[in-house]
Parts: sequence; structure tokens; C-alpha cells
Amino acid sequence: MNQNILFADLQTWHPERQVVSFPAQQAGQLIECIVSIEKLSQLIGYKVDSAQVLSVFDSLRFDLEDLAEQAIEEELFNLAGEIELG
Repeated sequence: MNQNILFADLQTWHPERQVVSFPAQQAGQLIECIVSIEKLSQLIGYKVDSAQVLSVFDSLRFDLEDLAEQAIEEELFNLAGEIELG
């Protein structure tokens, strides 16, 4: 694990975009990471609905942080400057 990338224990469900956002920090820079409800469903193995999205996110947090860390290191930012995990 790269100690230069830190993840806060925060997450926000954005129903209009159907994504959960969670912040990362690298060298003092705040990086917004997002994961779609479809990606969460794929990772957990069943269809996730909006009522359970944050609990599913929490159960997958460490895997999602690993994926985000790798994407940050590879500088895979989308056009909005976010790390998008699907």
C-alpha cells in the first residue's frame, strides 16, 4: 500500500449520478473517487439498490481503495478530474 495516498472514512451516495463518491488525498491534493452502483453490483455479486448502496460500499471499502490507489498511481483521471471505478 502506498502511504502517500490516504483515504478518509467518508462516502456520499449521489442518486442523480448513481455513484458513490469517496475522497483520497495525495501529497496534499484532494482527489474525488467515484464508483458506480453497477460496479458495486459486479463486485458484490448481486444487484445493489439505492437503499443498500452505502452498506455494500462499506463492505467493499478496502478493495475499492486498492483499485482507486492503483488508478491514482496510473493517473487515470476522467475529464472531471475524478478517479472513476466503473
